[in-house]
Amino acid sequence: MVRESINEVLVSEGYFVIPAENGQQALDLAGKSPIDLVLLDLNMPVKNGWDTFEQLTREHPLIPIIIATARPNQLFSSVNAGAGALLEKPMDIPMLLASMEKLLREPAEERLARLTGRTARFYYKPKAGSARQNLDAEHY
Repeated sequence: MVRESINEVLVSEGYFVIPAENGQQALDLAGKSPIDLVLLDLNMPVKNGWDTFEQLTREHPLIPIIIATARPNQLFSSVNAGAGALLEKPMDIPMLLASMEKLLREPAEERLARLTGRTARFYYKPKAGSARQNLDAEHY
């Protein structure tokens, strides 16, 4: 249901969306179609989010990935893995759209820097009411 709601929002904003029901399907789609950005939930059936992230970045290192999750304590894992953004659920749609826009405009060198552990922009939105709420920052 959340996937469908986000799909509707993104389509209404002019994005072409290719939804995947699980991690393996996301990998299959990325192998068959040109993908500009991935919005990745960590809790998925068949192939979990981190395994999907690892394979996506290995096979398609220039695709920016936004991690969306309700799992706690994923900030440092996301930064260290080279994700472009972490949005904690419930999803902040304006932050999602702003992060997507920024990641789609960034140069390939910035994406590669992030994946290789060099300094790069990271977009983070903690869930409302969390202890990290005051860390709401564009850069990490």
